[in-house]
Amino acid sequence: MTQTAQHEADWDMQRLHDLAQQVLEEARRGGATAAEVAVNRSHGYSATVRMGEVETVEHNRDKNLVVSVYFGNQTGSASSSDFAAAAVADTVRAACSIAKYTAADRCAGLADPARLAREPMDLDLYHPWSIDVAAAIELARACEGAALDSDPRLVNSEGATVASHSGTEVYANSSGFAGDSAGTRHSISCAVVGEQDGAMQRDYWYSAARDPHELEDAALVGAAAAKRTLRRLGARKMPTRQCPVLYEAPVAASLLSHFTAAVRGSSLYRKASFLLDRLQQPIFSEGVRIYEQPHLPKAVGSAWFDNEGVATRDRDLVTQGVLQSYVLDTYSGCKLGMESTGNAGGARNLTIEPGPLGLAELLRELGTGLLVTELIGSGVNLVTGDYSRGAVGFWVENGEIQYPVEEITVAGNLPRMFQDIAAVGNDLDTRRNIRTGSILLNNLTVAGS
Repeated sequence: MTQTAQHEADWDMQRLHDLAQQVLEEARRGGATAAEVAVNRSHGYSATVRMGEVETVEHNRDKNLVVSVYFGNQTGSASSSDFAAAAVADTVRAACSIAKYTAADRCAGLADPARLAREPMDLDLYHPWSIDVAAAIELARACEGAALDSDPRLVNSEGATVASHSGTEVYANSSGFAGDSAGTRHSISCAVVGEQDGAMQRDYWYSAARDPHELEDAALVGAAAAKRTLRRLGARKMPTRQCPVLYEAPVAASLLSHFTAAVRGSSLYRKASFLLDRLQQPIFSEGVRIYEQPHLPKAVGSAWFDNEGVATRDRDLVTQGVLQSYVLDTYSGCKLGMESTGNAGGARNLTIEPGPLGLAELLRELGTGLLVTELIGSGVNLVTGDYSRGAVGFWVENGEIQYPVEEITVAGNLPRMFQDIAAVGNDLDTRRNIRTGSILLNNLTVAGS
């Protein structure tokens, strides 16, 4: 980061801190017994090229303030994108007015002061990209060109995009906590269309990082998009059957997202989860470990405090297949008679421990079955765990890919599916908040023709 960029970030952060304190003072003058405020500013751009021509260039500059006030156990919230003093005062008054009309809720209130983060951490999340829009357009052209020029069967494009965004945010409350963070996120992506025997297929690839120096080369991103599209040409239907299923790493993350949704406090206290009352019980196969790593440098989900100022920490959610903890904020913890787990805003850098095998070795473990590379739709019932999603992938025999398949559905029940996890690959996908390798399940229903 340049000294100029650091100076601008520090100056912007100080203004947000001053504004947050102004909001808390307004709330105090309005009679609130407690208050909390989150203030953020962000800016960025994206440039998209399609078939070599500029399709869109978008700039964004956003700011937002959200304040919650408490009058005992009555609460009211309001937000504003106007940071002028008069607008801020109006926003706080609106929140106070709302609070006076709400029913008292014994769980409404700030986080326990003893659990607030007190030691700021530098997680290395802020890396501005000095590239200008013209250079970004050329980078997108290079990415798309590398894809389209690789094979004559690639006949069209959905575009290549280069994007860069940065933001600063401050959270403060009347318990004396004031924390801040600054972060960046950059990406290069490409999606292309291939044709063979009159049938078309498309696929994509992308690279994303907080530090632009850690992005994949644009030409490599385009080449990966091309390869993934070409391998889908000639896709066919397959008959309905039960078989082992291997979820490729980029789609395997969805299995963990269903797990985190089921152990989220709001699902549990509403009794809308298939994992209700399952603490200290085996819910995954014996070797599975799932854990949070909120302090990983440069990672997407890293944060030293949660959305309520509670200190985050490394912890296991699942050890040897046994559910150790839920994902709770202060309110849901109170509803369940438990403490916050530092997860206001969700789990951070959730990781399933990888095993020793790569994708090629997992295919051999699969033997004969289905490799899933894309999921379609959202047919998941969190109350029952019933699972049914459209899928695209490849039929595998004797550990070797035979042909691409499409127009299929994979179906099962999540509790059974979690128990049926046979292996987790070492091909860890770290581009998102959920970090996982490919996941092999022993048995699922695959519905086809």
